[in-house]
Amino acid sequence: MSKYAKWIGGGLGWAVGGPIGAIAGFVLGSLFDNASEVDMYNGKANHDPFQRQRSQTRSGDFTISLLILSAAIMKADGRVMKSELNYVKSFLVKQFGEHKARELVRTLREILDHDVSVRQVSLQIRQNMSHSMRLQLLHYLFGIAHADGKVEQVEFKLLRTISHYLGISDKDFYSISAMFGGAKSSIEDAYKILEVDKNASDSEIKKAYRKMAVKYHPDKVNSLGKDFQQAAKEKFQKVQEAYEQIKKERDMR
Repeated sequence: MSKYAKWIGGGLGWAVGGPIGAIAGFVLGSLFDNASEVDMYNGKANHDPFQRQRSQTRSGDFTISLLILSAAIMKADGRVMKSELNYVKSFLVKQFGEHKARELVRTLREILDHDVSVRQVSLQIRQNMSHSMRLQLLHYLFGIAHADGKVEQVEFKLLRTISHYLGISDKDFYSISAMFGGAKSSIEDAYKILEVDKNASDSEIKKAYRKMAVKYHPDKVNSLGKDFQQAAKEKFQKVQEAYEQIKKERDMR
């Protein structure tokens, strides 16, 4: 009976939670093993089970979505690169710690062995997650594709497809893409990151920066917990660096 448990869980997931729920059901026990953990804030247990469940569900939904789409990007070019797997492992350890990361990597391996509709999963994410959370998810996926130093065309195409399903605009997509210019980052990338034309006035540049600083502020993903905020800070820093690069190039004050 035990060998059928995951498939039963998956069936229930499809019934109540869509494609994300199906995967969550399939790997039930490895993702949501925190149900009885003590809330360490102020050293007290969380006596509000409904509040705890809401918090875990939101974090769990984001995490399983991250793993599903991670697998899709890793498999995009027909092979799973060690650099990609190491990137995901490193990210998970950084965000969740060694113990939880090991469980999530096992879950990822389960997902890699199955085909999941990127469209269905992305649309479910779009319906249940804020725009800021979706931007953060896309930024992470670009990181996987760029793990070997470049984003292959097939990966870029899939990233753009996922972006469209997630309801992310082309400007936001190319802004995040430009954040992975690395050592080859150019002034053109800086303008793309700020989503502004090269011929914009200084006042328009400043306005664009303020807009992007609000859009990409780490507090926008505060509900996902401090773990995900750290990754958001890196994206936020790219916006600041792009603005400083443009200011220097224009001699702005």
